Amino acid sequence: MPKVSSVVVPYAAYLRVYEPLGAFPEPERGHWARYARRPDRPSYQDELRRSLADLLPTPPVAVPVHESSDAFVLEVDGVVCVCPWRTRLRGWQALGELAEELPAPVLDAALPPLVRHQAAQDYERWLARNPDARPWIRTATWQVPLNWFVLVSDEERRYEKGTAEVPPLLRYRTPMVQSRRRVARALRTLKDTVEEGPLIDGLLDVGRWLEEFHPRSLVELDYGGLVHVLPAGELEGDHSAADVADGIEALRRGDGAAAGEAYARLVERWRSVRDRRSAN
Repeated sequence: MPKVSSVVVPYAAYLRVYEPLGAFPEPERGHWARYARRPDRPSYQDELRRSLADLLPTPPVAVPVHESSDAFVLEVDGVVCVCPWRTRLRGWQALGELAEELPAPVLDAALPPLVRHQAAQDYERWLARNPDARPWIRTATWQVPLNWFVLVSDEERRYEKGTAEVPPLLRYRTPMVQSRRRVARALRTLKDTVEEGPLIDGLLDVGRWLEEFHPRSLVELDYGGLVHVLPAGELEGDHSAADVADGIEALRRGDGAAAGEAYARLVERWRSVRDRRSAN
């Protein structure tokens, strides 16, 4: 597949759900079955390059005109599982969050108000026809939200140092049923021990999202481009999922000191990443 650009676009992490082929209705199931046999399937960097290229014209293309027909594919124990990109839907959703992420002058320079307004209208019309639509992928820039780590276990962590040609990799994969159980257990503990706040709200939101998918799906937390931000030593020593689990278990035992220590480790680690967002 030809590359839109040779630029590597980093600094985003991903939470993905891979559903078994049987979860998709026809004719979509047939499309994904044929797609899974293709030897030239694109990577997440290809999706980012395409999105970056859409911002270069004048006026820029805020959201793709057509929905992507690409996906990530896994085969586990002989079962093909698919994670559709749904780039257009995710673009619309991300566009609605930009006002909270960027100062107004920067946002207007990158995406003029008229372009954003037209994209918002297109999304409203599309959503009226597709009220149950949801993405298979969630994206976070310059961080991994702490509630994502609740879904996985340190034993499911896979780390590869990388080489001069291949970047490092840090990801977790877990069965959907395990992720749902972990969310439920964590919510019970947090609601019993802490006040309502962002962590509980985030867990409720991600828990509702997981319920939308087939119970035999797989959940993947991928550090994606964040591997380019963290020094190799820090990346190798990053066990944030274990820190989150330790903190929640300490709260369950009533050990506030141990919970505070786990939280302090997480805050220190991820503050250093977020601070680089505005370093230049």
